[in-house]
This record gives sequence, C-alpha cells and structure tokens, in this order.
Amino acid sequence: MSVFSHPEFSQHEQLNFFCDEQSGLKAIVAVHNTNRGPALGGCRMWNYRSDEEALRDVLRLSKGMTYKSALANIDLGGGKSVIIGDPRQHKSEALLEAMGRCLESMGDRYIAAEDSGTSVADLKVMSRHTGNVAGITERIGIDGKPCNGDPSPATAYGTFVGLQAAVKHKLGQQDLRGLRVAIQGVGNVGYRLAQHLAAAGAELYVTDIHQEQVARAVSELGAIEVGAEQILSLDVDVLAPCALGAVLNDVSIPQIKAKVVAGASNNQLASPEHDAMLREHGILYAPDYAINAGGIIDIFYERVGHDHRKVLAHIESISETLDEIFRRADLQDRPTGEIANELAEERFMAPETVSV
Repeated sequence: MSVFSHPEFSQHEQLNFFCDEQSGLKAIVAVHNTNRGPALGGCRMWNYRSDEEALRDVLRLSKGMTYKSALANIDLGGGKSVIIGDPRQHKSEALLEAMGRCLESMGDRYIAAEDSGTSVADLKVMSRHTGNVAGITERIGIDGKPCNGDPSPATAYGTFVGLQAAVKHKLGQQDLRGLRVAIQGVGNVGYRLAQHLAAAGAELYVTDIHQEQVARAVSELGAIEVGAEQILSLDVDVLAPCALGAVLNDVSIPQIKAKVVAGASNNQLASPEHDAMLREHGILYAPDYAINAGGIIDIFYERVGHDHRKVLAHIESISETLDEIFRRADLQDRPTGEIANELAEERFMAPETVSV
C-alpha cells in the first residue's frame, strides 16, 4: 500500500497502523498538522470495503480537521482515526480498550472524539487506558441543559446556523418556513439538524441506510421518506449531506436541483475540482469543514474551560465565517471551497496559535 505517493497524502506529519489480534482491532490514525496545537479528530468505525478505502478516508478526514480547526480559530491541529469493522457487529469492549492503548502509545499528539460508528460510551471505554480522548465530560450543553459530552448537538446547531446563512445569501430569505430540504443521513447529527429545521418550519425529505432512523424522522418530525438513489436529485431548495463523504461528484452534481448544498458530513467533494463544478451549475456550496465546526468548537472549550454561553456564541460565528467566504467568492468569481482553503491556510501554515 503506497503512502507517501498516495493522492490523499498531504504532508501528513504521522501515520500509524494498529492491529490487536486478540480483540480483532485494525485501525489507522493520521496526524495531519499540529502547528496550532495537538491534533484532534473523531474516531470513526466503519465497515470499509478495503484497507485502501480506510486509508483514503483517514488521510482526507485528518487534513479536513486541520482546516476546520484553523477556520474556526481554535488552538488545535488536525487528525483522525478509523477502526475497520462494522460497529453493529464487530465492536466490543476489548476492541475499544485496545484502541485506547494504541492512542496512549502516541503520546499527546492525537486526541480522539466521537464520530460515525462510535459513541460517548465507547470513548469512555477507551479512556480507561488513555487520557487522549475528548467529548466525554458531562457539562452544560449549548441549550443550557446538562449533556454527557456528546458534540453532536453542537455540530448540528452550527450546521443549522450555517444553512441559514447560505439560504439568506443564495435565496435571499431569512425565514426557513416552507423551505424544502433534503437530508441525506439522519443519524446523531442529521436528525438533530432535522429537528432544528422542522422547528423553523422547513419541509423535510430524508433518507438513511438504517430504516429505523428514517422512521423516527417521519413519525416525530413529519419528514417525507425518500430512497437513497433519489435524495441528491430531488427538486428542493437545499441539499444537506449528513452521511459519509464524496457524494458531490461528476455523476451527482449535474443531477442536483437544489440551489444550496449545506450539510454536516465531512469531505463532501469527491475531488477538489467539484468545488468549481458546483459553482458552474449555479449551486452555492457551504464548505463542509466551515459549516460543521460546531462539534470541535464544543470540544475545544471542554479542554480550556467550558462556558456554554461562550460556546454558543462561538458556534454562531460560523455564519459570519460563511458570509465572508460567500462574499469573497462572489467578488473574485471563484469557488467557495477555494476561498475557505485560503482562509484556513493563512491560519495554520505558520506555527502560531490564536487565542479565543
């Protein structure tokens, strides 16, 4: 397996492969950049079709976390970890403990948090063997109520705020009542985003690989169920990808009827050129790592001193960041992703930190 010549390798500082025969653990941890601070990123467990697919995912995701932290203006670097396996079948306490020992062996360079296929409870099992986990401390959530440390509510709210900013910029409306939104994936984050949108009066269309999650959105939020093969091409105002990445590609983009793409999933673009392709098709793209930064902002404050009012204010500034990206993109007639990349790179290329 090629690493240094891999198309997704981007001057990553560190790449670790872990295997524990007794528990069945097979994992990869990627540290992309630590100029602003220790690398932080979710620990994903997924039933990858191949080791190559897992490697590609962890390289892309870790780089995205560097850009996300920098654009959110917090003192963290970017990293990610993936565990290869079906979380519904292969996850065990022994496997999670083994992952904790692997994280500990890396020193303090990488900190894991919840992600697709893992939960707060899973991270707490890992924490038996390492202090390098985050998002597990009970505290007051952004709604002023006690929470268990799960960053999903913060991610969902930040995405909602960013979606509002994108709708205002592209469609010229602040009120979301009657807005048609197609949500691809209604898991921990997607469902919470759907709740915010439903409360704002939006009309929801949803799909997910897990039928029970679709059923919940239909019964509790009045959403309309749509097949996975239809969700990207629906005649709606906003498309919100909230599942896995690479859904914006050569095949899907020409079929998209939505004028705004604003969702919580990472690495939505299959490749960088699809950023420009969206613009050519008249679609406003809210760069994923800009709009979904609420979770990492929440975790950052867990580490430096949590005040839910400061966290909420910082998350709501996502709209200001997106406004600047959209404005620059219009003035320079350039894709929004390119602009977001430039803003982030200005903040992490030099080994400096910015206080919040």
